[in-house]
Amino acid sequence: MKMSAGGKESSLEEEVIELQEEDEMENLNPPLYEHYRIVVDPGQSPLRIDRFLADRMEHSSRSRIAMAADAGAIFVGETPVKSSYKVKPGEVITLRLLRPPHEKGIIPEEIPLDVVYEDDQLMVINKPAGMVVHPGNGNFTGTLVHAIAYHLRNDSAYDPDDPAVGLVHRIDKDTSGLILVAKRPDAKTFLAKQFFHKTTERTYKALVWGALKEAEGTIIGNIGRDPKERTRMAVFPPDSDEGKNAVTHYRVLERLTFVTYVACQLETGRTHQIRAHFKHINHPLFGDERYGGAKILRGQQTASYMAFAHNALDLCPRQALHAYSIGFEHPTTKEFLRFTADEPEDMHLLLQKWRDYTASVES
Repeated sequence: MKMSAGGKESSLEEEVIELQEEDEMENLNPPLYEHYRIVVDPGQSPLRIDRFLADRMEHSSRSRIAMAADAGAIFVGETPVKSSYKVKPGEVITLRLLRPPHEKGIIPEEIPLDVVYEDDQLMVINKPAGMVVHPGNGNFTGTLVHAIAYHLRNDSAYDPDDPAVGLVHRIDKDTSGLILVAKRPDAKTFLAKQFFHKTTERTYKALVWGALKEAEGTIIGNIGRDPKERTRMAVFPPDSDEGKNAVTHYRVLERLTFVTYVACQLETGRTHQIRAHFKHINHPLFGDERYGGAKILRGQQTASYMAFAHNALDLCPRQALHAYSIGFEHPTTKEFLRFTADEPEDMHLLLQKWRDYTASVES
């Protein structure tokens, strides 16, 4: 039996890597779509669920099903279970993935793309702030996926409805910067495994509130859903059972009076990692409404400064975060490639405004 509707085989491995990667998804409670359902026979003896499903799902090995279970994609009733779970007679087992079944197809839309690099295997795109990367949660048109489908409309080997190709990772709607797209299934498998094993190189640039004490440092703390606010992530102690291990390295690029411009190197790729980590050390990203950075957090209690700071927030009405660089091994040439993209206009104007302010108070 196929994993998805519409007569196409979906790549369970690639869908599951997306679930496990948790790379800064805008929606912290993404909808999961049912791709497979089976009711356990009345006479079924206890059997590990990975073995049970491997015997019944075409194109899916036991190891891939175990991977899906570990990523929280295999459900018994409404509860996700691990691969060691033993099935019982009458239970309803479902496979649920982030992507809808294929009958809900992607319609190409003519949306401009800033393509930094492209060959027959992959693309590197500089995504603008404000663009959702993937359909879902009420955003079913105007996404990066729709724009890519139009860009590759004449490529007969690229099917935008096939999860075996397309986005290799994601960034938030209001984060700008580089994102990697695979044109071929083998390329996506090769690239996705690099993200999963954390062998890619990614650098973000961010403007944060306050003056960081050290020129460089590392933020370590588990990241998981905030128990008080489910649309936000929280940081827990590294030795805690809460959340997943997360490590962010940073380096100060510029000190601009009441804000600091930093470069961030991700050792892990957790949801909202940079945003949550800097909030945790009391230096929220400038303009980040969700994590408390969209109000004036540092500075003088003067009318002139308050007016300046409000104008600065209006210049860049989003979190001041940009995916500046990405490095990875090419799937066919095996060459390690690196690409960069300068900060967009809103961040450029914001930084210049703070530079001018800093120069004026230091003169």
